[in-house]
Amino acid sequence: MGGSGPRFYGRRRGKKLRPGRQALIDDLLPRLCVPAEGPVDPAGLFDPVAADVWLEIGFGAGEHLAAQAAARSDIGFIGCEPFVNGVAALLAQIAGQGLENVRILDDDARLLLPRLTDASIGRVYLLYSDPWPKKRHRNRRFVQRETLDDLARVLKPGGLFRFATDHMEHARWALRLAANHPDFKWTASGPRDWRRRWADGFATRYEEKGLAGPDRVYLEFRRR
Repeated sequence: MGGSGPRFYGRRRGKKLRPGRQALIDDLLPRLCVPAEGPVDPAGLFDPVAADVWLEIGFGAGEHLAAQAAARSDIGFIGCEPFVNGVAALLAQIAGQGLENVRILDDDARLLLPRLTDASIGRVYLLYSDPWPKKRHRNRRFVQRETLDDLARVLKPGGLFRFATDHMEHARWALRLAANHPDFKWTASGPRDWRRRWADGFATRYEEKGLAGPDRVYLEFRRR
């Protein structure tokens, strides 16, 4: 990442990719990639034009994104993930399921948000992102006032920002910032609303493998 962009702290690569996964990176990813530079109109990434476009930030191994895309063929999905092994895992699901409504930015979502057109995204997911628990590292968390400003700009009126975590301090951090942002309204009316996964949601690999802790929090904010 260049010096003019946000600093990225996570891993870019893990184990060496198997030949089949590397072939997907080499051959399929270029056909699905979001442009790396210039303004991006999400609707223009899909043919035929999608009824709406949803964004997942840090999709991990892509199981949630692939499940959503399979369930909603009318929706276009953009996934952002800098970890190449995760990108390869999502590509394998796209190829295996024949998904045609997914586009990928294999980099930090903070590089894409300023380039998206205003009011162009209907829903944003941020699921089990790194909580950066040490106090001196909290500025590395994705949810900051600046990123919420970006999300508010790109979300359509009434659009949703969904955030999940099993780290309670991280949940309090996100709730404090988003609930006090002038462009967002917390949709919960009672504890059940933030203790259970959304009715139209799917488990992430993190949840399926039992890695998520017992204190799971599902926050939803609506763009005013």
